[in-house]
Amino acid sequence: MARPRQTIVSLEDTPYYHCCSRVVRKAFLCGIDNSTGENFEHRREWVDSRILELATIFAIDICAYAVMSNHLHVVIKVDADKAKKWSDKEVLIQWHKGFKGTLLTHKYLKEEDLNQFELQTVNECITEYRKRLIDISWFMRSLSEPIARMANKEDKCTGRFWEGRFKSQALLDEAAVLACMAYVDLNPVRAKMAATPETSDYTSIQRRINSAMKGEQPSELLPFVGNERLNMPNGLMFSVKDYIVLVEDTGRIIREDKRGAISSSSQDILNRLNIPAENWLKITTEFGALFKGAVGALPALTEYCEHLDRKRRQGVSNCQRWLCA
Repeated sequence: MARPRQTIVSLEDTPYYHCCSRVVRKAFLCGIDNSTGENFEHRREWVDSRILELATIFAIDICAYAVMSNHLHVVIKVDADKAKKWSDKEVLIQWHKGFKGTLLTHKYLKEEDLNQFELQTVNECITEYRKRLIDISWFMRSLSEPIARMANKEDKCTGRFWEGRFKSQALLDEAAVLACMAYVDLNPVRAKMAATPETSDYTSIQRRINSAMKGEQPSELLPFVGNERLNMPNGLMFSVKDYIVLVEDTGRIIREDKRGAISSSSQDILNRLNIPAENWLKITTEFGALFKGAVGALPALTEYCEHLDRKRRQGVSNCQRWLCA
């Protein structure tokens, strides 16, 4: 039985989550349907653009994503502190970027006169919108609904486009986050849709590589900010160059038609994460099969379950086996 989302998400334990949605119809609705020859590749662009658009609306950063033929993966970081710091007007401005709002919220932003009852109504809306702007379910709903409407209009049909619920799992430590990101970024390589990460269309790794070639990082994605230090900016605590090399090394090894090995810089990352190379290859190849619930080292997994009043630590054996040396 599917769990209510509030029994899965615990921002007290981690802001990082891996979400996955699949289409319900058998055809390749986001790629090329080999049975009919119809090309739906343009729909992957719809999804790609929508993910990046939502990152400018919600207080949710995109760590990694991959838009596949019949499903999508996205690794996100919920920035609750950012939402708390927004002023009331900033909350409404953010909300109106993607949603209609109400007549009163628009009047409030225009600084038109409102009576006491109307102001109370606006304040209630602001409180609700602030919650929604860090809500993973609202984020995924805002991603899936427009795509479904566009696809149904194109197909001249009605009904579900996506499965009823998206999969969501907490990533409890940096090892889980980086392993899941690499797993997501390497999806097209494993599926033999692309030969290398840089040719993997509609993925975050391609976007990061293209920006790195210009000496930049993509503004749409959560940046890599290096090692932990004072006045640490918001970002992932690794070097973007090291991460790209790690994904490239891993991709070469998991493809049967390429020769590859873990480089010294990649081995340094695995040593820091306390993950043996053979475990890393297993995780980045079978992450979805190995971990059905929250992912992390035993202490983090125990705290997560305690905070959510869960009596059983789902997946604890695989977390212990593959995420520890």
